[in-house]
Amino acid sequence: MDRFQEMQVFAAVAQDQGFSTAARRLGLSAASVTRAVAALEKRIGTPLLTRTTRSVHLSEAGQRFLEDCRRILAEVQEAEDSAAGSHAAPRGQLTITAPVMFGELFVTPVMVSYLSQFPEVSINGLLVDRVVSMIEEGIDVAVRIGELPDSNQHAIRVGVVRRVICACPSFLDLQGRPAHPQELARAPVIATSAIGQLRNWPFQEAGEPLSVRPEPRLVVTANQAAINAACLGLGFTRVLSYQVASKVASGELEIVLADFELPPLPIHVVYQGGRNAPARIRSFVDFTANALRVHPALQR
Repeated sequence: MDRFQEMQVFAAVAQDQGFSTAARRLGLSAASVTRAVAALEKRIGTPLLTRTTRSVHLSEAGQRFLEDCRRILAEVQEAEDSAAGSHAAPRGQLTITAPVMFGELFVTPVMVSYLSQFPEVSINGLLVDRVVSMIEEGIDVAVRIGELPDSNQHAIRVGVVRRVICACPSFLDLQGRPAHPQELARAPVIATSAIGQLRNWPFQEAGEPLSVRPEPRLVVTANQAAINAACLGLGFTRVLSYQVASKVASGELEIVLADFELPPLPIHVVYQGGRNAPARIRSFVDFTANALRVHPALQR
């Protein structure tokens, strides 16, 4: 294999985290894939992959090399597209990630609309409630909620979400609408053990932090279950505003204690490649940003 082919093989192995899976996808034998990566490591002079009996992971050098490989391969694809007269026509595979519920409610409709407009693109959507490593898992575009830990990432801010307390109006008519977060310590509460949820519910009062530790009557593992229980009148729950936007708009749920909420969390569309990104990435980022920026549930 030439160097370009070796880079393609290495990128496939890194994305699939396995030689056999990458070989099937590339239409090669597992032995050919193994030899290509071995030859690449020998020429570079350092291990790019850490192999175990069950999995394959990138070494530190491999992570840096993979980023360069993706950039070079993308530039080659762009050059071929431009030479063929299709520079402005997105094509190829996209891998997208977003939180599960946000992805279901907002990103999936965007993906469907995008695919209907660009028939030569296919999308692999990874909806998970964890921060996915874009380099290690071969992610082209990610939708992130919260401050970005890496300021060097290419990102577009598209909206905000709030951390809200809500309950159904009939429950509030009987229980009463709380005037202060401390009242939640003695009130019927539905909590969730989903990733990122805390036993203490944080607020702010006059700019100072305030924490309340409710005693939940019901604990569930998914936010949607907590929302359903709140709609049925069991008690208060704490979720992100986008998760209940439709139910608040319909009157099924009511937000309380808005004056004590923490500052909103930003939503970003993060992507690989910057200005050198392939047409399919650039077009999808623009398409997604335009769709999310005008969505009323994601604005202040």
